Amino acid sequence: MRLIPSLCLWLALALTAPAALAEPPHLNIDDTVIRMPLADGVSMDDAVDSMKLRANALNFKLVAYLPLYKEVEAMGLKSPRVEIFQFCDAGIASQMIAQNINFSAYLPCRITLIQDKQGKAWLVTMNLDMFIKAAKLPPALQAKAIKVRDTLQSIMEAGANGDL
Repeated sequence: MRLIPSLCLWLALALTAPAALAEPPHLNIDDTVIRMPLADGVSMDDAVDSMKLRANALNFKLVAYLPLYKEVEAMGLKSPRVEIFQFCDAGIASQMIAQNINFSAYLPCRITLIQDKQGKAWLVTMNLDMFIKAAKLPPALQAKAIKVRDTLQSIMEAGANGDL
């Protein structure tokens, strides 16, 4: 598993702490995401099909999809393949928001399928462990947050390995 930067966490920290605007937080930005390469022989299309099947099997709904690369190409620009999949367990999401409305900024859970500059395909998502530890959730809700993390991990693994 390899980690890459995420601007979302920095923005979230900046919005909650005025001092953060003057000076970026001392945070290893690479720790804010989880990045998995697609296994050799797994096409990006196979990864997509595998993620959708696994999510369905685990009762996570694909609630939004953005083929960002197509939007970029429609503007006349070249783009590597970038697709954003948003998955959700609405019941857990509702409970998280009831606990603290700020959790809504992180919903639904996103997995990005992206090609790097060398054409290698990756699956990327937010490192939920950081948020689970920082959230100070009641035990029952913390268990549900861990279930969400584990489900996203399973969806990514299915995609990375082409598990149909």
